[in-house]
Amino acid sequence: PPVGFELLYQPDVVRLYLSILTESQNFNTLEAAAGALQNLSAGNWTWSTYIRATVRKERGLPVLVELLQSDSDKVVRAVSIALRNLSMDRRNKDLIGSYAMGELVRNLPSRQQRSAKNLEEDTVVAVLNTIHEIITDSSENARSLIQTQGIQKLVAISKSSQSPRETKAASHILQMIWSYKELRNALQKDGWNKSHFQVNILN
Repeated sequence: PPVGFELLYQPDVVRLYLSILTESQNFNTLEAAAGALQNLSAGNWTWSTYIRATVRKERGLPVLVELLQSDSDKVVRAVSIALRNLSMDRRNKDLIGSYAMGELVRNLPSRQQRSAKNLEEDTVVAVLNTIHEIITDSSENARSLIQTQGIQKLVAISKSSQSPRETKAASHILQMIWSYKELRNALQKDGWNKSHFQVNILN
């Protein structure tokens, strides 16, 4: 039987957090529950691997994806980081790429405005880092990013954001996308070229 910290890594605990994320209307509670799953699924050790698979088996991924629509900056941030950690599981990565990419892109600022929710810098960077993790080693997820009109937002961020952190994170994604040679024809048909993706990254 589990003892000590192992008690945190049991299916019942995952189900409890997912129940809170489904039922609660309190932003602080939602942020805390998402943050707990974020911490439990971090890293490369055995228990984290188990948690990532358990969240999927307990149908937790759709719950988290839906919370990307939250009006709370902190909830979007915590959920984004949780999804990034969960996507270290290959099956999760495929599912998150298919079903969460549109919501992640919608949370990015456009050329005209920060975003509909005016998310803070830390949250935008968290969303960008999640997208980067999702498309790493997955040209199919990168294709999903293209199809959700994400390139336009990423190029705008990399060229005009006042935040060096946002610029750097967006540029890393663009470089990753261009590295998939099988996607270049589609990108060029949309009017993009190498200069949009090979952005100079300071530090």
